[in-house]
Amino acid sequence: MLKLSRFKRGGVHPPENKDISSQRSIINADMPKIVKIPLQQHAGAPATCIVKEGDSVKEGDLIGQANGSFSANIHSSIQGTVKSIVKEPTPIGFLSDMVVIEFEGTFSGQVNSFQKKGSWEHISRDEILKKITSAGIVGLGGAAFPTHIKLNPPKEKKIHTLIANGVECEPYLTCDHRLMLEKGLEIIEGIKILKKLMNVEQAIIGIENNKMDAISHMDDLCNKEKNIGVLPLKVNYPQGAEKQLILAALGKEVPTGGLPMDVGCVVTNVGTLYSVYEAVVYDKPIVDRIVTITGNTVKKPGNYKTKIGTPIKDLLDECGLTEKPKKVIIGGPMMGFTQHNLDTPIVKGTSGILVLSEKESKEHDEQPCIRCGECIRACPAYLMPCTMKDLSQANRFEELKKIGLFDCIECGCCSYVCPSHIKLVQYFRLGKVIIKSDKKYIEHKTPVIPFN
Repeated sequence: MLKLSRFKRGGVHPPENKDISSQRSIINADMPKIVKIPLQQHAGAPATCIVKEGDSVKEGDLIGQANGSFSANIHSSIQGTVKSIVKEPTPIGFLSDMVVIEFEGTFSGQVNSFQKKGSWEHISRDEILKKITSAGIVGLGGAAFPTHIKLNPPKEKKIHTLIANGVECEPYLTCDHRLMLEKGLEIIEGIKILKKLMNVEQAIIGIENNKMDAISHMDDLCNKEKNIGVLPLKVNYPQGAEKQLILAALGKEVPTGGLPMDVGCVVTNVGTLYSVYEAVVYDKPIVDRIVTITGNTVKKPGNYKTKIGTPIKDLLDECGLTEKPKKVIIGGPMMGFTQHNLDTPIVKGTSGILVLSEKESKEHDEQPCIRCGECIRACPAYLMPCTMKDLSQANRFEELKKIGLFDCIECGCCSYVCPSHIKLVQYFRLGKVIIKSDKKYIEHKTPVIPFN
């Protein structure tokens, strides 16, 4: 019997619902007529706009210059004319300047203008890092942390293991699954590129066992490589979170306030690895990504190669719906963000669009906590969500920090198991925003009914 690894404690197993799109091959989404490209698509400082209204741009042109080292470049995803610069909310709700570009030209499907530059083996480490930085690559699993920072740790932090994250533990989402099946060789090349860049001894590809075809395929590819292997993992949400994946793969716990580099490893999503391959081999920046469009009311669910900046509405129109949606979520149902405006664009961190019907998105009124302890048992970070929620409501933020607010990975396990239907993770998200705002905590009051 196949021995499966998993993290030690906590987690949940919500209905997977991956069969809606898991067997559908990646196809090109329609070319958008207009894109809105945010200059804040990553952790850190927003990029600085370097274009103006009326400028002509080509696919791959730099339109947003990284603002310092903790930032990322932004590129045009289509050829056309800059129509305006607007300030609108991103999919996660933050206001950002957006470059609005109207497509000009003719296309029959998506055609990339990037040509293979030849073998990468002769390229120096500095040149590899420069290509990755220039391409504006960020973590495509959702966190959108600038990849060039993660791949360039301080010299005193010796990295011995690269973990490729192919877990994709969120229900419904299948874009990483399809990418491993269809672009496995390119993902392996991306791993080899990063092994050279960081002088890493070994690489591990973590995949949950609800993707046995991907496990088998990637394992066959790894048999031809040195020190690259597949680690099958037991299905247990949130297995794909960095700290939980490291614990399952290496048996090591990242310390409170620490990073994976503190235990000698770097974790990179398989989609990010594919983008690394494209950046180094083709000099291609991130101008598109694979997005799972799914839900029981979607007529043509699947995994679509989508231009960055494409409005959600355009994709839903292309896929078709059997009824008006009650809720549209960017990402998965556990950690995703409900959208109130379908003109919101696809960004680098958009892994999926989940459409829920009235029946599927039934809301429950929040009831008083009954101190059952289910949230504590489910928390993979060993926290006490019920106590943290009380402290958040009482504006006792110093105490909230002390008992581990910033160890919360916002996975939503606590909210999922709560019999009182308390939206616990929303209290914690808001608490983090208030603390990071660097204002007097007393000026803020956490609402009794948190935002969706």
